[in-house]
Amino acid sequence: MAEDENAPLLSEGGDHARNRKRPNIFPTEPVRSNAVCADDRIFVNATVSTPSAVEPDVIVAIFVVAFDTRSGNMVEWCMPDDADLDGVEFKAMVSGSHTQIKDFVYFKKDNLYGLACFENMPVESEIERGARMKSVGILATSYTLLYRHLQFLETQVRHQLEIPGKYTQLQAFYEDKTSAFNNLPTSKTVTPNTPSKNLLPELKITHPAGCFTQFARFFGEQIFLLWKYALLEKRILFFSPPPIGVVCYRVYCACCLTNHDIRGLGRKVKPHFYVNVADIETLETEVTYLACTTEKIFESKTSLYDVYVDNQVVRTHNPILKELLKCSSADRDKFQKLNNLRSAHQYSYEELGEDSIDEEEVFVSFFHEQNNRLFQTLLDVANSQDTQLTSDHMKSMGLDPSGDRQFLMELVEHYGIDVVLMVDNPCCPK
Repeated sequence: MAEDENAPLLSEGGDHARNRKRPNIFPTEPVRSNAVCADDRIFVNATVSTPSAVEPDVIVAIFVVAFDTRSGNMVEWCMPDDADLDGVEFKAMVSGSHTQIKDFVYFKKDNLYGLACFENMPVESEIERGARMKSVGILATSYTLLYRHLQFLETQVRHQLEIPGKYTQLQAFYEDKTSAFNNLPTSKTVTPNTPSKNLLPELKITHPAGCFTQFARFFGEQIFLLWKYALLEKRILFFSPPPIGVVCYRVYCACCLTNHDIRGLGRKVKPHFYVNVADIETLETEVTYLACTTEKIFESKTSLYDVYVDNQVVRTHNPILKELLKCSSADRDKFQKLNNLRSAHQYSYEELGEDSIDEEEVFVSFFHEQNNRLFQTLLDVANSQDTQLTSDHMKSMGLDPSGDRQFLMELVEHYGIDVVLMVDNPCCPK
């Protein structure tokens, strides 16, 4: 049975569990990822290994957004004074926030990424209509290290609610971060809008505690529908009413489904995280993206997305993609294997006296290996003498020769892989 869509993704005491040294689950080769999480509240594009150096923060701006009963959402304060924050007031305080006590949100602003913490505090004030709502957030050149500042932002939004207008700590934070960045060696200096590849970290797999586990439990076997659409690089939009933080993690998890090592295949995943109506023009230009929203109006704008995920309901208006909406027997087998893998490693950790396994490493490694096997088999067949792809090939790739035939046809066409599909097209696929 699926879990409540608003169940929290973060568990208490996660840091202690994450910091314990654990054996490598797949020791045969290093894991390289297109979208791997660096710590308990972060989304990154990274190579997974031990960090060789401490990565610098590249904080571009810090700001406070407030809800005014007459003016609506507004930027109350920011540093630097001339920061371009147009539209941030509706990103940092998402549509429907007034129904929540607390929330957080990841978002994209032009070439920058942001993280903001929101809180709604009751007050005895007729002017404020009984509620004071604010968000404190930051903008950075990437989303790599935003997680480090979530606790600080949570503390500061409470401070802004209790003692409005006192920005000393926020100012000190910004000056400290910009000063540290400006003192970096020249070889590592980057401009705010052009993040250097040198700043992409090498990190261990340590995802949000319980993030991927709850993602899989929430969607069940449908996780493999999302996997197929993500591999086909479709425009995927997640919808849910607030809180939005948990939905931002669904965007992140969907990014992780596409991890593989095969060079030259696929575009770089573009997570937009939270989007609103102000992003419509931008989304119209995107060929592929992953995003989430609390605004129901997007559902009717079918030209903006290929796949619409309304909580646990996966839908598409594309006739061809509709044929992929049914889980195949192989999908059910893969989901069972995923659960069995998790159970097996849980048992092995209990034997070692550990409290719990790093479930995120198990899940991400599973999809990484699955995708590598899928693409490598296709390329091997394409480079063979007869280029014939048989039922045995499909089974070896973890696909159903009947139920996944349409998916495979779409996949090889999308990536331009020259194979001849020898699997018959039955009139009644499984």
